[in-house]
Amino acid sequence: MREPTGIAGWLTRPFRKGGPVIPVVRLHGVITAEVRPGRLNIQSVAPLLDRAFRMKGDTVAIIVNSPGGSPVQSRLISKRIRDLAAEHNKYVLVFVEDAAASGGYFIATAGDEIIADPSSIVGSIGVIFAGFGFPRALDKLGIDRRVHTSGKNKSTMDPFLPEKTEDVERIKALESDIHQVFIDWVKSRRGTKLTAPDDELFTGEFWSGTRGLELGLIDGLGDLHETLRTRFGDKVRTRVIEPRRGLFQLPRLGLAADIASALEDRAHWTRLGL
Repeated sequence: MREPTGIAGWLTRPFRKGGPVIPVVRLHGVITAEVRPGRLNIQSVAPLLDRAFRMKGDTVAIIVNSPGGSPVQSRLISKRIRDLAAEHNKYVLVFVEDAAASGGYFIATAGDEIIADPSSIVGSIGVIFAGFGFPRALDKLGIDRRVHTSGKNKSTMDPFLPEKTEDVERIKALESDIHQVFIDWVKSRRGTKLTAPDDELFTGEFWSGTRGLELGLIDGLGDLHETLRTRFGDKVRTRVIEPRRGLFQLPRLGLAADIASALEDRAHWTRLGL
């Protein structure tokens, strides 16, 4: 068997007798600025990443399982991963579970390699703005609504007013700007690995892990334990980096807020059929 060279050789160089210990950070949930269990944002994720990258060794494993969410938080998390990798000279392996879609895929591309299950969902490189409109609801209820603004565009996309063409155009322009940030990031991280044209890859469509491999969105099919044992030997061990529990916990949001958040999260997963 030929001795691995390049990155593969660097990753599989001899370790001490006890075998290497690979820190694992699991990023599961919808990406949002709201700090609560089951949500991903830079505030909750940064301490886990900092601890993982400070550990000895050359590799950090990150498990991603997210349908997406906030583009800002997605970028902040991705950038923190790359900054830490550069600072500590670490190689980052990303493993996709059910999904790395939209913002979840943005985070996944922070890895030097992305490995997914054949049935994982990957991609969805796009931007969505969703809401509701109730322009006739108040009339039926006999309610007058009074809104006073300074600035003609301050009340953009008011759900109680008919949709205006100029509002839609402004939202579309904003989405286009954010979409381009996403596209530029993916291209900078995946480079020549991408095998399909822009008008196929960057439409917001998502694919299975198998198809994602063909398109160059991921680098391989498999799972964390199989991959680590193959690369580092049977004695490899993992150390899951989990949040530290303090003596005092923040109060719960309340039943109504919990239900609303759960429904919001469910909607993100449902659009992927999960």
